[in-house]
Amino acid sequence: MLALVEAHRAGLFGRKHWLPNLVSGVIVGIVALPLAMAFAIASGAKPEQGLYTAIIAGFLVSAFGGSRLQIAGPTGAFIVILSGITAKYGIAGLQIATLMAGVILLLLGLARLGTIIRFIPDPVILGFTAGIGVIIWVGQWRDFFGLPAVSGEHFHEKLWQLLQALPHLHPTTTALAALSLALVIVAPKLPGMKRVPGPLVALVVASVLQAVFQFDGVRTIGSAFGGIPQGLPTLQLPQMSASDVIALIGPAFTIAMLGAIESLLSAVVADGMAGTRHNSNQELIGQGIANIVAPLFGGIAATGAIARTATNIRNGGTSPLAGIVHALTLVLIVLFLAPLAVNVPLAALAAILFIVAWNMSEVRHFVRMVKRAPRADVAILLVTFALTVFADLVVAVNIGVILATLHFLRRMATSVEVRQATEQELSQEFAHLGLVRLPPGVLVYTVEGPFFFGAVENFERALAGTHTDPRVLIIRLRWVPFIDITGLQTLEEVIRDLHKRGVRVMLLGANGRVQGKLERAGIIELIGADNTFAAFGDALAVCRELAEHDPKMAHDRAVLLSETADSIVVTSPSDENGR
Repeated sequence: MLALVEAHRAGLFGRKHWLPNLVSGVIVGIVALPLAMAFAIASGAKPEQGLYTAIIAGFLVSAFGGSRLQIAGPTGAFIVILSGITAKYGIAGLQIATLMAGVILLLLGLARLGTIIRFIPDPVILGFTAGIGVIIWVGQWRDFFGLPAVSGEHFHEKLWQLLQALPHLHPTTTALAALSLALVIVAPKLPGMKRVPGPLVALVVASVLQAVFQFDGVRTIGSAFGGIPQGLPTLQLPQMSASDVIALIGPAFTIAMLGAIESLLSAVVADGMAGTRHNSNQELIGQGIANIVAPLFGGIAATGAIARTATNIRNGGTSPLAGIVHALTLVLIVLFLAPLAVNVPLAALAAILFIVAWNMSEVRHFVRMVKRAPRADVAILLVTFALTVFADLVVAVNIGVILATLHFLRRMATSVEVRQATEQELSQEFAHLGLVRLPPGVLVYTVEGPFFFGAVENFERALAGTHTDPRVLIIRLRWVPFIDITGLQTLEEVIRDLHKRGVRVMLLGANGRVQGKLERAGIIELIGADNTFAAFGDALAVCRELAEHDPKMAHDRAVLLSETADSIVVTSPSDENGR
């Protein structure tokens, strides 16, 4: 359901809700101002492109998304991906990839695949977000310290060159950056400043100082980009060719997957803070629409912003109206205050991104997981983190998910138990059926857990442990929730092998889903419908009839009765000879 419709039904557009949503929207718009410019610059785009993205995506996600509290725009998580695409394909390539990513997100939402994204394990998410935080932090050293430009394709190459350039830092730039960093951290803690965003304080103070003193050698938005245009962008259709689409399909999927993950994580955080419930599929549709439209007006990729969404909730936002006001606030800033941006130091934006990188890294959570999580999860976390930093985000996420999946399958396989049921275990069922023991020549095997490809080895090993062939083997499937094709094929092979050895196989207690798969696979036909039972007592009744008519089973029964009689004589206390 559209968040707008849900909010309307909940009565959140009534007059009493106007003021808190208007106030929250203005505050979030002010918070988004420095962040949108900083994220755009770090992504290789112009600062105004970040503002255009925040305006368009902020409005469209609030209007068409599935979370009534979501605030969308450019985010720090995209920096690594977008900067790499910009460096290789240029801004035009980035906008084409963003548009394609929007189509992918739209299709994911329409296909109702929103819930699947949430199955990515926490160690993988924390590993790549922490890795992105480290890359953002190191990537801002140049503007924070006023260092010369460095080259290098890989992280370690850039890091080494930056470390070598550190002795040549620009003192004034570094001092301005350090002041900005301190203001971001300290300003909200000062009396009367709690509701004033720290990034805005740092941006204003640093810009005023630069405007007044005009420090030499300090790079600003004016010197680096020529300022911000005073006005809104016009529609510009990108020039796309088939070769562009083919070349950019990989980056587009990366943008789409990362955008889906972050937007749904942000929606989950919002639900936890406000007690709401988002529609994940509709949220992907809203994100898709935003990423299709934003590049048509000069924007870049956008997704749900966790920090801005949390700010919206803390300041009283209750409906999509706050997100729409946030976008309109940025429109007014672009129309009336754009000329003032020429004096914004890039060092101040770098300081703001330092805090963003710290928050993304979740250092405390990272350390706690390393100390307390199972070793396999720690390994997945560290591998994902290392690959994100030193290799590639896409590789890191893929490898992390694969490792997590393999680990999960191993645990699932080890949790599946296939064993021979003892008569002691079956004693309660025997008592209910009026029996004392199994008929002679009958063995019962129990399968507990999903009968999938990972559990096949356990099944084969358990049956191989039977040293003597019984006349009848009952396989209980009562505790099997599902069975896959590998399990079906293995079961068929085992049954055929047992039939060759003269063993009759009965299947017992399969649920409706498993029974249907057994029928479609031809296994019921293989063993015969008269060898499939719903109740244990029915199977034992057939086995007793077989024991009476089968010569081999009758002989086993006679031997068993003889041994039982001998044991009774030996242990009888009434024997007058004391035997």
